[in-house]
Amino acid sequence: MLKREEMVSSIPATPWRWAFTALAAAALAACGSGEHEPSNDLPKGFTELGATVYPATATGTGATAATQDLLTGGLGKTGLGAAAAPLYADPANPTAAELRRNALYSNYRGILDPTAGGGYGTLYGPNITADGQVTTGEGLIPGREYLAVLDDGTGRKQTMVAVQVPDSFDRNRPCIVLGPSSGSRGVYGAIGTAGEWGLKKGCAVALTDAGKGVGLHNLSDDTVNKLDGTRATRTDAGSLSFFAARLTDAARAAYNAAFPNRIAIKHAHSQQNPEKDWGNDTLAAARYALYVLNARYGTTQDPVPFGKDNTLVLAGSASNGGAAVLRAAELDADGLIDGVVASEPVTEMPTRQGYTIAVGNATMPNPGRPLAEYTTYGNIYQPCAALAPDAALTETSIFNYIGLTAMTARAEARCNSLAAKGLVIGSTTADRAANALSKLRLYGWTRDHDAMHNAHYALGNGPILSAMYTMAYGRFGVDANLCRTSFAAANATGDVVPATGAALAQSFATANGTANGTPATVVYNDSVGGAKAWQFAVSPSTRVADLGLDNALCQHALVTGFDPVTGFNLSESSVPTRAQSDAVRAGINEVLHTAKLRGKPTIIVAGRSDALVPVNHNARAYTVLNRGLDGSNTRLRYIEVVNAQHFDAFLPFSGFDTRFVPLHPYFNQAMDAVWANLRSSTALPASQVVRTTPRGGQPGAAPAITAAQVPPFVARPSTANTIEVSDGLIRIPE
Repeated sequence: MLKREEMVSSIPATPWRWAFTALAAAALAACGSGEHEPSNDLPKGFTELGATVYPATATGTGATAATQDLLTGGLGKTGLGAAAAPLYADPANPTAAELRRNALYSNYRGILDPTAGGGYGTLYGPNITADGQVTTGEGLIPGREYLAVLDDGTGRKQTMVAVQVPDSFDRNRPCIVLGPSSGSRGVYGAIGTAGEWGLKKGCAVALTDAGKGVGLHNLSDDTVNKLDGTRATRTDAGSLSFFAARLTDAARAAYNAAFPNRIAIKHAHSQQNPEKDWGNDTLAAARYALYVLNARYGTTQDPVPFGKDNTLVLAGSASNGGAAVLRAAELDADGLIDGVVASEPVTEMPTRQGYTIAVGNATMPNPGRPLAEYTTYGNIYQPCAALAPDAALTETSIFNYIGLTAMTARAEARCNSLAAKGLVIGSTTADRAANALSKLRLYGWTRDHDAMHNAHYALGNGPILSAMYTMAYGRFGVDANLCRTSFAAANATGDVVPATGAALAQSFATANGTANGTPATVVYNDSVGGAKAWQFAVSPSTRVADLGLDNALCQHALVTGFDPVTGFNLSESSVPTRAQSDAVRAGINEVLHTAKLRGKPTIIVAGRSDALVPVNHNARAYTVLNRGLDGSNTRLRYIEVVNAQHFDAFLPFSGFDTRFVPLHPYFNQAMDAVWANLRSSTALPASQVVRTTPRGGQPGAAPAITAAQVPPFVARPSTANTIEVSDGLIRIPE
C-alpha cells in the first residue's frame, strides 16, 4: 500500500480540484501525527451486512459466489442477452445468491434494449471495453461487494447500499461512481448504467435504492422481503425486514377482512416520502464507499488514505436516479461529488416563473410542472387522446403485447365520460380524442410525444404513478385506501386474487418496486360490482368501464387542491378531502430541486420523444433555471436526442424498433465527457441537439442499428444544432 506521500507523488500534474499540493500533503501528514489522529469510522446510520468476493471464474446459471461477478451475476454478455431468466433450483424458495443473480439480469434488461439488433453487444454491453472497443468476451468483472443498510433509527427507512470494488481498482488513481436506482428499483437498479460504466473504469461503484426498492408486504400472510431479498414472515424477519406496513395485528386483520389479498409497497406506503431523501441517500452512499475503500486499503500508518480531496467521485444515473444525482449535487455542501451525469432526469422544478422555453420560434406552454401534477393530468386524458389519428400506433404485435386492442372500447368510454363531464368537447370519439390530445399538448407535451401516449396508458404508467406518488407524498399508510385505491395481484379479468408464493418469493429479482403487476397491480376498490384492476374498473359516477375515470380525477384533485370537474376547492367532505390534498402538496414541496449545482461539471441527457418525463417539464426547464441561478459560469450542459424516448427497454417492441433509437449510448458518452473534463480538463461539449436516424424497416423486424444512426454529440455543434441558453430563455433548434 502506498503511503500518502507516495500517493501524492504518483498523481500526475493535472488541474484536478482534488489534486494534492505540497502544502496540503504536509498538513495532512501533520494531522496524522498530531493530537487529531485520523480514523475510518462507519458513517452514521449504517449497519454493515457483509462482504462477498465474486471471482468471476465461470459463467452460466450457477448461483454461488464462485460463479458470479460484480456486473452480470456470472451470466456474462450472453446470459444477460438471453430471453429467459436463469432458473432457480427451487422456484418457491430461491436463495439470496440466486436472487442476486436474477436481480442483476432483470435490472440490466429493465432499462436497456438487450437485443443485438438494438445495439446490445455492438454499441453497449458487458463485452464493450471502457474505451469503446467491441470484444468477443463475456465482460465478467471480478471483485468484492459490500452490502449495508442505512436507517434513521425508526427501522422503516432501510435504504440499501452495495459498494462494488473491482479487482481493477487503482489505489493510485482512486475513483468512485455513484449509482442511485432508476424508477422505484432496488439496489441493483443502476447496474446497467452507472454500474457497468464505473466498473469498466476500475472505479468503486456505490449503488443504492435511495429508499425505494422491492419491499412487498403481503398483508394476508404477513410476509415481507428481507434485506437480502428472501421472504419471511414479518416476525421472523425482525430487524432484517426491508419493509413492513405500520399496522398492528388487529388493524391488519380488520383490513384483511374488508380488503383481502392486498399488498403494501415500500415506495408508496413507507410513510417516509423517500423522494425527499434521494439526494442525501446518494451522498450517504458516497461516504460509505469511502469508508469501504479505507477499511480495505488503509494501514496502521495511514488509516484513511482516501477522501474527497484525492478521490474522483462521479454521480450518474437515469430517470429517478438522474433526479437523485442532481439533488445530491445541489445538497453537496462538503464537496464530495466532482461531476454529474443525469439521463432523462425527473427534475421537480421549484418554480414555473422567470424562464421561457422556445423550440425554434415557438414558445412552449406550461413548462416546469412537477411530476405528480403532469402525471395525474396525463392519466385523465391519455386513454382518450391515444385514439386520435396523430397518436396512432397500429402495429399488431405491440397491440397484442399491451392489450391495446382489447382496451379500445374502454378508451372510447373514457372519451365519452370526459365529454359527459365537460372535460373534452366534440360530438364523436375522433373529435373528443383530438381535443384530449390538444389538452396534453397545451399542458407541456409536444407532437414528438403523440405516438407514446397509448403505450404509456396501456402499460399502466399513468395509473401506477398516479396512485403511488400521491400515496408517497402524503405519507399515507396502506389502510388509507387513498382515492379508494389499493394494490393486489389480479387475474385476467381484473379480479383481486392471492399473490402466488412463487411470485412473492422471486419478487426481489422480478419486481421493480412499483405496482406493475409483478405481482401487485393498481386496484380500484370502488369499481361498480366490486374491486377491479384499473384496466377493468367501472366508475361509480358513470357506471361504465372507462378505466376508472373517477379515481384518475380524484388523484389529480389531490395534487391541485380542487375538483377538476367543478373547479371548486376541495372540502373536508369531498373525495378526496382537503386535508388529504394538503398532505400530498406538502410532500411535493419536500422534493423540489433548487437547480443550483455548485459549479460542478454536469451533463443532462434527454430524449425529445420522452412522454413519461417530458422535457418541457424537466430537462429543458431545469437547464434554463440553472442558468438563471448559477449565471454564465454554470458548468451544466444539455444534450437533447431526437427520436429517443424514456424506455430503451421498449425498443424491441414492434413499432418502437422502427421509430426510436436508444438513449443509453449518450449516457455513456456523457459519462466519458465529464470524466475527461475532470481527469484531463477536456472542455465539456456545448449544449446541443443530436440528430439520430431511426432504424426503419418493417415493424417487429427493423434492421440492426448502426453507429451511424446514433452519431455522437460533438464539442462544438453547428448553429443548426446549438441549444442557446441565457438568463430566462432556452432556445432549442427544431
